Amino acid sequence: MNLALIVAAGKGRRMGTEGGKQFLELARRPVIAHTLAAFERALSIDAIVVVVAEENVKKCLDVIDEHGIIKADRVVIGGDERRDSVHNGLLAAAEFEGVDLVAVHDGARPLVTSRLIDEVIGAAGDCDGAVAGVPAKDTIKLVRDGYIAETLPRDLTWQIQTPQVFRYKLLFEAYQRARREGFNGTDDAVLVERVGGRIKVVKGSDENIKITTSTDLVFAEALMEERFAETDRDR
Repeated sequence: MNLALIVAAGKGRRMGTEGGKQFLELARRPVIAHTLAAFERALSIDAIVVVVAEENVKKCLDVIDEHGIIKADRVVIGGDERRDSVHNGLLAAAEFEGVDLVAVHDGARPLVTSRLIDEVIGAAGDCDGAVAGVPAKDTIKLVRDGYIAETLPRDLTWQIQTPQVFRYKLLFEAYQRARREGFNGTDDAVLVERVGGRIKVVKGSDENIKITTSTDLVFAEALMEERFAETDRDR
């Protein structure tokens, strides 16, 4: 069984929004409705667990009901940090029988496609995990105290996205260790790397952006409208 864990417990402080950026309107639907719909369509996903802030549980349940997200079996309350929210979701995943792979995805990445989800799940089938990402277009430098410390080879540098897919037991072990050691990683992969996991990278899409600022929302709106226009042209 493959389970999707949608992390949507953020408070939207950087955007100054109330109720979380996941519930802002995008192309006439809440952001998270687009995200959930992609995982609903993905053939590789059997069940969905959504992690939200406590005050957004009812709002999330309403979105699931209104948009026909049948695979969404659980809505779980998140924690103070992303690490805590994912851990809560992994505890909920333990209630499902025979979970093999868990696909962790940011609720604020609504432009993910079911095809990309299936590709990352497929790539994780013969290793410890797989993540979506795109090759870096700009030169990436390590900066310390305002000065360049090191320039990283651009041909080896990728910007990592979600979904990030791992063996359930390995991911749970990685999160347990991170909590014990007080380690807060910027994504799930770094936690799995710390316990020796070997992780593939699958080419994602430049459109698979995470909505963090109001500019991101405007960009996502334009991309979504273009998708709708392409669908209409293909009919």
